[in-house]
Amino acid sequence: MESSWEEAHWETLAPGVVRRRLPGWDCTVGAVLGDTGLLVVDTGSTLLEGADIRREVRRLFGRPVTHIALTHPHFDHVLGTAAFAGVQVYGAVGLDEHFAGAKDALRADAVRHGVPASAAAEAADLLVHPHQTVSGELTLDLGGRQALLANVGPGHTAHDLAVCVPGPPEIVFCGDLVEESGEPQAGPDALPRQWPAALDRLLALGGDDAVYVPGHGAVVDARFVRDQRDALGARFGVS
Repeated sequence: MESSWEEAHWETLAPGVVRRRLPGWDCTVGAVLGDTGLLVVDTGSTLLEGADIRREVRRLFGRPVTHIALTHPHFDHVLGTAAFAGVQVYGAVGLDEHFAGAKDALRADAVRHGVPASAAAEAADLLVHPHQTVSGELTLDLGGRQALLANVGPGHTAHDLAVCVPGPPEIVFCGDLVEESGEPQAGPDALPRQWPAALDRLLALGGDDAVYVPGHGAVVDARFVRDQRDALGARFGVS
């Protein structure tokens, strides 16, 4: 990895695997480097934020982004995607249909959370639909390294996608199925009674020794994910 000022913003999880906690909503974005490919996980809340992520990752690794995985369809994770022109975008099955009618809702949600109206409108107008959707599991070959995209939801939304990078240590980008900096947010699009089962699938995917990267907050271990699974089960009356 090149030495540059951007390193102050990015946390190294394993060689060639980094993440950044963005300002504002403490939203996580990640990057996974292979010999021939570079995957970014989520893209931020505006085109400016997406452009910053793209530029910083390029400076960190010295090569362009080739793939994007969107963990779920909330504004702070997807509205920066249009800043990555020419990049292959992946999401959970149904995400493309969801986006077809989601522009106004994404724009309004972004504005409600403090994104300037003009920036929210621009990003929503340029909303990028996934080029490929994942119904089960899909392995991306990044050249000398693979990244597994796994449709482990529904739970936090109807379109939750996890990204697993083989280790050691195994790194699992969880999206907002797991949150560390606060109680998991169950909005109107959540499927709360199915959420604990989604975390069971996430734990089966990563295992006991994995590093789990929440959508918001510090990295956690399997015990934290199990405790959050049990808390969600109690909260929503699911065993």
